[in-house]
Amino acid sequence: MLVAIILCIISGGIAGTIAGKIMDSEGSLIYNVALGIVGGIVGSVVLGIIGIHSSGFIGGIIITIIGACLLIWVVRKIRS
Repeated sequence: MLVAIILCIISGGIAGTIAGKIMDSEGSLIYNVALGIVGGIVGSVVLGIIGIHSSGFIGGIIITIIGACLLIWVVRKIRS
C-alpha cells in the first residue's frame, strides 16, 4: 500500500509538471503533484464517460496529463 501511494505521488508529480508545461502554468512542486493527482481523477472520470480507458503506467500518465490540463483550463476560466 505504501508503494502504491508513493507511485501515485511520483506519477502525479510527473503528470502535473508536464501538464503545467503544456498549459504554460508555472507552479511549485507541491502544486504540480496536487494538480497531477486531482488531474488523474478528473481525466479518468471525464474520459471514462466518453469510453476512453487507460492501460499501464504510460496510459495512466497520459490520462492524468489530459485531466490536469483540463483542470488548469477550468481554473483559468473560473478566475477570469
